Amino acid sequence: MFGDVPGFLRTILEGASTTLAVTAGGIVFATVMSFVAGLAMLAPARSVRAVSRIYVEVWRGTSEIVQLFWIFLALPILVGIQLVPLWAGILVIGLNGGAYGAEIVRGAVQAVPRAQREGAVALNLSPFDRMRRVVLPQALVDMVPPFNNLFIQLLKGSALVSLVFLQDLTFQAQAVVLPTNTDQALTILTLLLLVYLALSIVITAAMRFLERWAAALVGRQPSTRSREVALSGGAA
Repeated sequence: MFGDVPGFLRTILEGASTTLAVTAGGIVFATVMSFVAGLAMLAPARSVRAVSRIYVEVWRGTSEIVQLFWIFLALPILVGIQLVPLWAGILVIGLNGGAYGAEIVRGAVQAVPRAQREGAVALNLSPFDRMRRVVLPQALVDMVPPFNNLFIQLLKGSALVSLVFLQDLTFQAQAVVLPTNTDQALTILTLLLLVYLALSIVITAAMRFLERWAAALVGRQPSTRSREVALSGGAA
């Protein structure tokens, strides 16, 4: 049943560098877009809020597979620029993840107690300084747990790049699977699941460390309540 497990594992891991590159690039891009779009949804200007909301709804409400094919195949027809598969994958994963992350940022910022904002106003801090010194440090503690979930989703979503012939973990696994050999397929796909699980555990460990650091920065402990508030979009 298990066949050549070391050989299968070596073949699968040949795609690890691509998966890590797409995931890391997607996480960085998604984080930037999350803060830009999330804070834009709280901007005083209605036009800024509208643009941010359109971005969120379009990228959150359409299929990620269709988005990938659109960026990789349709966009070059419109602008005449062909993105390499790696950058197409990072762009789609980042924009898609940023749409979900924007709601995390918005909800966490709105969950900061009103008294904290009023205290910052009493100290005569500018709107920028209120956000940078008072609101965001506290909101970050509430953001980390749902961002952990989002980043794991981005890791799993990176498997989509195999559809545009990038040799990631999933592509490498498919390359050695023989549909007529069910035992071999079971072994290879189980190994693939375990590799993704190991990578998700690494992400979770890093985010748990970040959560503790963010909580210590503002002098409080991470709480179940903070996670619930961030996950629910700031509803009290």
